[in-house]
Amino acid sequence: MKIVGVGLNKTGTSTLKACCHYWGLKHATYDLEAFELYRERKWDRLNGLMDKYDSFENWPWALMYRQFDDRFPGAKFILTTRKDPQSWFRSLCNHSKRLGPLVDFEQYIYGFADPCRHKKEHLAFYRSHNAEVAEYFRDRPGKLLTACWESGDDWEELCAFLGRPIPETDFPHANKTPRLWDRFESAVRPRLGRVKQDLMRTFSEGR
Repeated sequence: MKIVGVGLNKTGTSTLKACCHYWGLKHATYDLEAFELYRERKWDRLNGLMDKYDSFENWPWALMYRQFDDRFPGAKFILTTRKDPQSWFRSLCNHSKRLGPLVDFEQYIYGFADPCRHKKEHLAFYRSHNAEVAEYFRDRPGKLLTACWESGDDWEELCAFLGRPIPETDFPHANKTPRLWDRFESAVRPRLGRVKQDLMRTFSEGR
């Protein structure tokens, strides 16, 4: 059974990843090479990656629920959401402020590298994506779990959906950082983010 996170970035995907790691699953998260394959519609090579892993979240996997559903009839899908669209947008903007323009994934997906200047378009995309996923699985109960970690969903809902025992450990709310670390990130991460993106683009262009 494949477990596929189909929530957009900044909806608690890191928490879902932490749960998959806890279970010892071979997990695929955001991947620039896989995203390029998705953008170029090279399905044969993507199929090989889909076969290789047990669980998935972030780009490009969140956009590929139809392909996963066709290829793996037993797959289960988890739509992570935020408590409201505004919370998601604020988190996306904060992410952009730390890393600089989001040119590798978000510019292609949302249409803009800087979300902060395009609130209406991003909120429309968020609502549209969630509605399309819900509609796609509407007549197949048991295939899709919609989860919001902020609203109290945790091991109980996740394990009931996946048919797994509830772990005797705290739920791993990932990406919750103390204020001191937030201040450090605000000072350092913009430069590191730009360096990272430059290196990723150079690597991609040199392949």
